[in-house]
Amino acid sequence: MLTHFMAAIGVLGLLTIVPGPDMAVVTRRSLMAGPGDALRTVGGIATGLLLWGALTVAGLAAVLAASPAAYLTVKLLGAGYLVFLGAQALWRHRPAAPTVTTETDPAGSPWRTGLISNVLNPKIAVFYTGLLPTLAPPGLPTAWAMTLLVLLHTALTLGWLGGYVLLLAKAGPVLHEPRIHRALVRTTGVALIGLGLAVGTASG
Repeated sequence: MLTHFMAAIGVLGLLTIVPGPDMAVVTRRSLMAGPGDALRTVGGIATGLLLWGALTVAGLAAVLAASPAAYLTVKLLGAGYLVFLGAQALWRHRPAAPTVTTETDPAGSPWRTGLISNVLNPKIAVFYTGLLPTLAPPGLPTAWAMTLLVLLHTALTLGWLGGYVLLLAKAGPVLHEPRIHRALVRTTGVALIGLGLAVGTASG
């Protein structure tokens, strides 16, 4: 069981560190509002994972993963939200806009931003109902094994994204030099729009 568990940690760790919408949303929040808001965004993302985990254990995530209409609806909503966040970043840092280092984000609370971006990612439902059961340690009841893996994935996500935010904070004086800050926020905005379009047009 220990060998199986360590293999599961390795797979979940690799999936956690692959850049994607979560990292882009956290980067945007860190650049636009500072590390405190970014860490609260990470908390919202972790809450989203726990919610998906609860739905998976209850069997509801499998329904979404198996329903093309439901999957498409959530996928398009998630894609639209990422595009909205990216467009907002570009608009607030357009050439005519004043340069600021931190600001209030009209998208809402950072926790809610992280939660919404994660909940509207149907790929997690597919991952939790498709791959996660194959990582479950043998000898444990299915519900307990899935709960353990979801908690592990959430902990890895908190550690990885939390460490990433602290790294951005360390580089704060450089990142918040006006020209660099504006360029980074614009780059993040473009990345979010690109991710949104990729999510929205992805098959499956």
